[in-house]
Amino acid sequence: MIQIRSLIFQLVMFVWVPIYASLAMFVFPFKPLLRYRLISGLAISVMWLLRVICGIKMNVMGRENIPAQPCIILSKHQSAWETFALQTVFPPQVWVLKRELLWLPFFGWGLALTSPIAINRSKGKEAMKQLLTQGKQRLAADFCVVVFPEGTRMKYGVRGKYKIGGALLAANSGGLVVPVAHNAGKFWGRNSFLKYPGTVTMSIGKPINPAGLKAEEINRQVEEWIEAEVVRMN
Repeated sequence: MIQIRSLIFQLVMFVWVPIYASLAMFVFPFKPLLRYRLISGLAISVMWLLRVICGIKMNVMGRENIPAQPCIILSKHQSAWETFALQTVFPPQVWVLKRELLWLPFFGWGLALTSPIAINRSKGKEAMKQLLTQGKQRLAADFCVVVFPEGTRMKYGVRGKYKIGGALLAANSGGLVVPVAHNAGKFWGRNSFLKYPGTVTMSIGKPINPAGLKAEEINRQVEEWIEAEVVRMN
């Protein structure tokens, strides 16, 4: 049954994503925030499809910790699930991502219209400078900035090395840092076709004020909280 439900979900996505992304091309003339609000409807629909077809639900803890002002979201990265779920929980946001994702047909084209910070990972210092410059610009434009500090999706139960980019952006911009933990990989694993029914728990930590803190300390606090919360929820 899991195989059949996963197959149905995949087939629906093969049809639905190109249709939605094609329609999203028409939002190009609009202002960035309005473009985002319209394009992020895809995430809402995907979360609905996951719930109805695959039986994957979501429980969010700590919604009260989401700041009123744009913030820097540092999230655990285990699955494709959080790339959709974060859009349904947090205010308008942009992602720090590898530029190659923008080259994907349909999905990448729509993604490009959401004002992402698309970096070339092979250019370390240049990519970091881009993150800091564009990150400040996005925060000033009322976007939250989403960073996956582990850099790539990690297998469920595996802890990756937390990179310092998001923490550096916080230290340089003064933006509040919100750590996010979840156990999505338990139900939709890294690069996995199978999607197991159940309830994914997303836990949102209290904002960290970067004032007076070095990037290394911000990164340490984020990593300790996220990893402890992942252990607790599992």
